[in-house]
Amino acid sequence: MSGPSNAQPIIIKKVKKGGGDGHHGGAWKVAYADFVTAMMAFFLLMWLLNATTEKQRKGIADYFSPTIPLNRVSGGGDGAFGGESTFSEMALPQVGTGATSLNPTPEDKASGREAEEEAESEQQRQLEEIEKILRGQSGESDVHPEMLRHIVTRVTDEGLVIELFETEDVPLFEGETAEPTALLEEMAAMLVRVTSLVTNEMAMEGHVHARPVVLNENPVWELSTLRAQEMRKLMLQQGLSGNRVSRVTGHADRELADRNPMAARNDRLEIILLRDDG
Repeated sequence: MSGPSNAQPIIIKKVKKGGGDGHHGGAWKVAYADFVTAMMAFFLLMWLLNATTEKQRKGIADYFSPTIPLNRVSGGGDGAFGGESTFSEMALPQVGTGATSLNPTPEDKASGREAEEEAESEQQRQLEEIEKILRGQSGESDVHPEMLRHIVTRVTDEGLVIELFETEDVPLFEGETAEPTALLEEMAAMLVRVTSLVTNEMAMEGHVHARPVVLNENPVWELSTLRAQEMRKLMLQQGLSGNRVSRVTGHADRELADRNPMAARNDRLEIILLRDDG
């Protein structure tokens, strides 16, 4: 006997429990870590560029350069350069293909920076020797003690400045004129003799003390210029070559040597042995 014909079939549903969108693996974590590492390296590079000097940056670049040897020990190669690059500081002079700043040729030494530095050093030595003579500190000095009282020297970037100044009791010019005294004539002859040790050009400058402001015509400019010109004439008469005189100027009372603008110490001449920049 069969069962009822109107019985409904039994349907069984299987519910699959999942975790949302599913698992995609950990590849994104590796990519993110690489990105963070790259950013850290980038910011570290920016910091180094800002915190180091040009010389330090060049040293770092040279360290990573494959064409520059890091030490004097051979790299072990058996080629023509013993394992060194053809552009290294060691290889070029050895094979005769050229020279570098660390290994200059004798010709480069004679005509390059070393020659210029030697010339500057020799010029400085000559100026200092003349300064010693004028101060009476050299065995070759024959400067009279009376002259030494009126001489001050100093070495500047422009050259050797020889200052001749008056005192309250011993002037270099007659009164308020440009007429030289016998002492100044003797000093001019002495300067021509001493400065003949070098060939540097000269500049001659005149300075005078200030005058009262009540004067209608202040003679300071004309007088300082006339005195500088008179000193030039005195030295030319004693044998100085006219080609050595580069300039003659008067500074009036604009550059005082004494705080008191009326002091006799401000009446002075400056003879400058100019440095030879050529």
